[in-house]
Amino acid sequence: MEQAEKCMRVPANTLDRGFAMYQREFEEKALEVLRSGRYVLGGEVSAFEEEFAGYVGSRHCVGLASGLDALWIAFRILGIGAGDEVLVQGNTYIASVMGITINGATPVFVEPDAYFNLDAARLEEKITERTKAILVVHLYGQASRMDEIMKIAEKYRLRVVEDCAQSHGAKFHGRTTGTFGDIGCFSFYPSKNLGAFGDAGAIVTDDGRIAEDVRVFRNYGSEKRYYNKVVGANSRLDELQAGLLRVRLSHLEELEAGRREICDRYLRELDREKFELPGIREGATHIWHQFVIRSKRRDELKRYLEDKGIGTIIHYPIPPHLSEAYRYLGFREGSFPVTEEYAKTVLSLPLYYGMTEEEQNYVIRWMNRF
Repeated sequence: MEQAEKCMRVPANTLDRGFAMYQREFEEKALEVLRSGRYVLGGEVSAFEEEFAGYVGSRHCVGLASGLDALWIAFRILGIGAGDEVLVQGNTYIASVMGITINGATPVFVEPDAYFNLDAARLEEKITERTKAILVVHLYGQASRMDEIMKIAEKYRLRVVEDCAQSHGAKFHGRTTGTFGDIGCFSFYPSKNLGAFGDAGAIVTDDGRIAEDVRVFRNYGSEKRYYNKVVGANSRLDELQAGLLRVRLSHLEELEAGRREICDRYLRELDREKFELPGIREGATHIWHQFVIRSKRRDELKRYLEDKGIGTIIHYPIPPHLSEAYRYLGFREGSFPVTEEYAKTVLSLPLYYGMTEEEQNYVIRWMNRF
């Protein structure tokens, strides 16, 4: 039995099963778009924007080419740039920070809380006269502490941008991430819970002026062909990706339910004496983009699981403040101890659509034997 287990392979993630679950619908939609002769800013994009805005609970959605585009365009539209500071948690993916620095603004890192999200209690100490915004990242799929964050933003008249790349549909006190601040930014990269089949992104907002400005900006700064209001960008969600996203969005609730079942098993059956399992904040929901444990023996555990054929991922091994890209900010090891401790101890376990019970059993069994 043990020998048979050793031969099993469980990837950290796999995208083909999510396709296979609704293969016929995906293929029919792809052919429909290809045969339509309309491939950019057509009916599929408009329909997806309307449907996704409804799903999130926002008045407006504007489709873009990627999640990073959503972030940097959001700050550009809000007029945040050189000389301005934006508060952001230190343990996020570097794209969050790039959304700030592409515009010439300065990221001001804030330590995370026990739930891997921005620690609201540490925000005020970081605010200066140059602070213009807070970038809230709902990391790994769990909603951040938006009540406290919004109180601080209102007190200091700060803009709030939400990075919802990993939190499609997650809620805090019944309200969906992306709808608290001025702008919510989404990525639909293939590995996301609502994943496209290539790069794709969107912003959501209740502000009609912001939505219109983003629509103009994404299309070379033009609201009418060859008449350009501003120097914009080419960042348009294409028809094919929009159509395929509509298919997946129509099944997202059932897909999320399956993901929750897997993570509920992990929470019930993994040995809490050996691993620090993720917690769920009171009032928040978790859509489980990743199931992230912590272990002081993380690197040893990762190698052990690899030997058993079990794939894992470290999200993220190098915090942005220690990356070569942001060396110019002048930080060094020890600047943000909580962030750095997470980078040394976090490990994401296998989690994907279509993960079988046998695969779950295998992961749990070998984890608990570590």
